[in-house]
Amino acid sequence: MHGSRPEDGRHSTPDKPPRPRPWMRVIGSLAIFGFLVGLMIGRLFHPDAMHLKAVETQDDRLLLWFNVEPHVQISDAHGTFGLRFEGLGRERQGQLQIAGRAANWRVVRDGRELEVRVVAARPLRAEMDTREIEGRWRLTVRLAPR
Repeated sequence: MHGSRPEDGRHSTPDKPPRPRPWMRVIGSLAIFGFLVGLMIGRLFHPDAMHLKAVETQDDRLLLWFNVEPHVQISDAHGTFGLRFEGLGRERQGQLQIAGRAANWRVVRDGRELEVRVVAARPLRAEMDTREIEGRWRLTVRLAPR
């Protein structure tokens, strides 16, 4: 009973289980902690996603409001004018007057991208202007018949 070797149950004191080795738990905890800190740091330096906040119409213009500076791709074919960009937003639709004639516009979601389409009876040409106003970005699309 006084030695350093484990007892085999012959006396009144119970045998102690072998001492646990928590190295795997410590290493796993450190790995998870490092992963979470990396995610937080990556989120701090990741730019905000472009978000289409609102669409307004004024005469022959579409005013598109964004939270960051928009980067758009333009498509133009047979009376349909389109703007395509990667971002977030809701689907919407409406109508505007171009040179006294009606044209329909629609915001359509295509996976991770949004597309703003303007359909008119005659081919359209567009001029675009981007400005920052009170912390928001406004993309003005002025439409006219060709």
